Amino acid sequence: MKYLLLLLSPLFLAGDCNKNATGIPSCVQLKINTIKAQPKWNPPAEVSEYIYQGKQVYLFSADCCDQYHQLYDEHCNVLCAPSGGLNGKGDGKCPDFSSAAQFKRVAWKDSR
Repeated sequence: MKYLLLLLSPLFLAGDCNKNATGIPSCVQLKINTIKAQPKWNPPAEVSEYIYQGKQVYLFSADCCDQYHQLYDEHCNVLCAPSGGLNGKGDGKCPDFSSAAQFKRVAWKDSR
C-alpha cells in the first residue's frame, strides 16, 4: 500500500499544471477543446503564449469584433483583457502588456 501511494503521489501533486506534449497546460487545452467543438471562428481562434510579470500566460483571441482578448495564467485564472473591446485597448487592467510581455510562440491556431 505504501508503495502504491508513492507511485501515485506525483499524479496528485501535478494538478492543473500538467502539460501535454506541446507544452500547453491541461486547463488551457480544455479551453482550446471547447473552441474546437464550436463552428470555426472568423477570424480563426488563436492562443499565444507570453511571459508577463515573470509568469507564463496565454492570450486567447476573441471570436468576433469588439470583444476582449482574454489573458489567462497557466492555471486558467483570468488576468485581464489586454486588447480588444470597443476601443481596441482591452479592459485597462494590464495597460503595460504590449510593452512588457515577451512573446514566446503561437501555442495553437485553428486551422480547420
